[in-house]
Amino acid sequence: MTPPTHDDLRALVHDFYAAVRADAELGPLFEGVVADWPEHLERLTDFWSSVLLGSGRYKGDPFGAHVAIRDRIRPELFARWLALWGAATERRFPPPVAAALQARAARIAASLQAGLFFRPDGPDRSAA
Repeated sequence: MTPPTHDDLRALVHDFYAAVRADAELGPLFEGVVADWPEHLERLTDFWSSVLLGSGRYKGDPFGAHVAIRDRIRPELFARWLALWGAATERRFPPPVAAALQARAARIAASLQAGLFFRPDGPDRSAA
């Protein structure tokens, strides 16, 4: 299985976030948070390049970015995000590559959900 290139990931990120922005549930959330879409897309391309290719291009804090908007995120939105990611990866890559991208995204989403919504001393919002 040949891994995607940085340019492949850029095309994926642009395709995926076009679908996110058009989505009735996710679009308003992102439009209310992202001020500079070209910069955001480049940052996310760097994120996926770092995660998948080990490029080290991403220098941000994905958890911190999500914590900052925790009150706007509902746990069920992660399933919608993953569905759109799955569709975008399947459009752009052969099945083994798409499956690997989907598995990595699912692990990241699970980690974010646990950090954002699980509270050992209170109700676990991720089950909502």
